[in-house]
Amino acid sequence: MAGLRRYLGVWQLPGAPTLLITGIIGRLGIGMTPLALLLVIEQVTGRYSLAALAGGCYALAGAALSPVAGRIADRIGPTPVLIGTAVAHPLALIGLLWAARSEQTPFALVLVAAALAGASYPPLTAAIRGAWNDLTSVASGRYHLRNTALAAETTLFEVVFVLGPLLVAGFVVFADAGAALIGSAVVTLVGTVAVALGQTMRGWQRHAGEHHTRGLGPLRVPGFPALLLCVASLGIAFGAAGVTVPAFATRYTPDDPDSLAGVLLAVWGVGSAVGGFWFGIRRPARNMTRQFAWLLAAVAGSFAVFAVMPTPLALGTALVVGGATIAPALTLENTLVGRISPTGMLNEAYTWVVTMSVGASAAGGAVAGLIVDHAGGVPWAFLFAGAAVAAGAAIAALPAGPIARAEAATVRVETPAPV
Repeated sequence: MAGLRRYLGVWQLPGAPTLLITGIIGRLGIGMTPLALLLVIEQVTGRYSLAALAGGCYALAGAALSPVAGRIADRIGPTPVLIGTAVAHPLALIGLLWAARSEQTPFALVLVAAALAGASYPPLTAAIRGAWNDLTSVASGRYHLRNTALAAETTLFEVVFVLGPLLVAGFVVFADAGAALIGSAVVTLVGTVAVALGQTMRGWQRHAGEHHTRGLGPLRVPGFPALLLCVASLGIAFGAAGVTVPAFATRYTPDDPDSLAGVLLAVWGVGSAVGGFWFGIRRPARNMTRQFAWLLAAVAGSFAVFAVMPTPLALGTALVVGGATIAPALTLENTLVGRISPTGMLNEAYTWVVTMSVGASAAGGAVAGLIVDHAGGVPWAFLFAGAAVAAGAAIAALPAGPIARAEAATVRVETPAPV
């Protein structure tokens, strides 16, 4: 019951319902747009390779430009940036749809339109996670709720990757993929504007003593580059899983592998959500870096188990159990970002996390595809993913490493309020 009261305490924070519920609605496009874009381009060109190329332009442009949006948000506040991108992104998606369906438009222009759509995606995840850090700052007296708040955010974020594709499927059944792209634009516009105009974002204030971020910004903060390497290790694993699980499904159900792959990835998400909920009711560890290292090691170990699973039922069971380590690891990742990054760089720091995760995921998927096709098949692809996370665990586990030193320096100046 004490743990559940923590979640109730998070829900009662000023503006929390908007961040938790509306924030998820505003980010459904993360789960909708890539699939809808893939289907739109494939329907027009008849080639998945061109569709994947457009999707890559969309993802990489967003990853490259998001730190810029984050830095601007740190300077002028998140509300103007969110509203501006909330309007620009849907317009860019409409332009992309028009370009894709126009017979006169060269495909190079379609790629440019896809890149513009990705580059204009609102930095909503970074803004929301920065808001949770502000709401649970030491000065607020709510510091004891930070771990629970970020666990709730991480766990609910899983909904985006479950509902997003389902919504696209619904649009395709009753209309077409283009309608799904427009639907993504609408939920992004409505949800982002609602969050931007909520009391938490509108109440943003620059902290005393902050200066404008210059140069490399959070990349120069002690411990942050090492933490980004841990982020990359998880991103590589997630990207690899997105290729390897469908490849596993193809081995057992060659006539309909997509359905089995969808079920397997869904149960992985269910395991993660359960683990995230449980982790949120626990008291934060004194040494978060060490706990983060153990969780990364557990994620790495789960991939090693996946590699030896002989049947879909066995792999599904392993995915549920192994998935329970993912949301806790991501929760600590987000907590450490907020802990070691200066308050004046939080939005940019969180956007760097998104950038690194997206880029690493793309790389992980590409390497896993090569392994599946040419270098030993599914088991070795799973082992590759596990080895990547194990490397991240090793970085976090260094007792005198940069992350541990950064956390120790933060602990010395923090005096959390008692529970």
